[in-house]
Order: sequence, then C-alpha cells, then structure tokens
Amino acid sequence: MSGALAGPDGRPRCAWGAATPDYVDYHDTEWGRPLRGEQAMFERMSLEAFQSGLSWITILRKRENFRAAFAGFDPEVVAGYAEPDIERLLADPGIVRNRAKILAVIRNARAVAELDQPLDELLWSFAPEPGPRPKTMAEVPAITPESTAMAKALKKRGFAFVGPTTCYALMQATGMVDDHIEDCWVRCR
Repeated sequence: MSGALAGPDGRPRCAWGAATPDYVDYHDTEWGRPLRGEQAMFERMSLEAFQSGLSWITILRKRENFRAAFAGFDPEVVAGYAEPDIERLLADPGIVRNRAKILAVIRNARAVAELDQPLDELLWSFAPEPGPRPKTMAEVPAITPESTAMAKALKKRGFAFVGPTTCYALMQATGMVDDHIEDCWVRCR
C-alpha cells in the first residue's frame, strides 16, 4: 500500500482510501480536510481514542452509534456523564464497549470544560507549516515532534488516550497535516 490505487471511479487515491466503499467516502470527503469547532474536534479526538488498537473501519462503521451514545459529542453534556451513563455505554453493542476508553472520553470532556481557550484553537496551535505531500505511504510518519508536543500538552491538561500516535492520527484526520500521497486526486489545501 505504498502508492496510489485507482478507486471504483478510476481516480487515483491513497491505497487505504480505495479499500472499501466506506473508506472511499471518508478519504474523499473528510480525511485531511481542515476541521474546526469544539464539538467537531472533540468528536474526532474521541473517535481516535476509541480506534487505538483497532481498525479505523470498525470505528467508522460505528460512528453514528457513537454519536448517539455520546450526545453528538457535545463536551458539555458528556462532561456530566455519571455511573448510570457509563453502565449504559458499556451495554451498548453499537459502540466499542471498552471501559477505559469510555472513561477517557468523559474525562476529556471535563478537561475541555477546564481549558482557557477553545479546544480547536489549542489543537491547531500544534499544526506544522504545510510541506510537500508524501510520495508513498512509507513516507507518512506515525508520530512527529508536533504530535508529541500536542500529546504532552493535552496530558498536562488532564486528557487521556492522547498519545503521540493518536495525536498524529487526529492531525491527519482534521487537516492539520496533509498526508494524501502526491499522486492522490484529493487536494486539501
């Protein structure tokens, strides 16, 4: 999966983005496109945390269930979740029922409430200057100095499940970096 592959419409895509219809849509319309807004960024942060150790397709296919279970990822609502909500979430077959990850999302919602700046501003403050697109997927890093700095800053503010790899995936998903390979038809910036 190093170069571009033709999708069902013949357009060249990052190889992973041509793998399934779900990936084609996500790759073409969301991944790498600049995203702003507290609720939108909280959703992406939460989904990336749930993805840790799992395939992204698993999370992508459960996304609407996650939205329903976590009040549309409204951090103010999620911050108020208590034990009955945790039990409800652990019993919900439509999401990933991992207690540590569920607790992390609630903890992160509470951390959002304590921030002295909007979540999206904080996250975007770690975005590197745009550079050349990678030629192959082999050139795409798993972590960067910026994702490491983001992870440290978030952990210092009380966030959980936000290691450097998760933070880099968040940076990719929300357009802070453009890791669409050079031959991919998608242009995000």
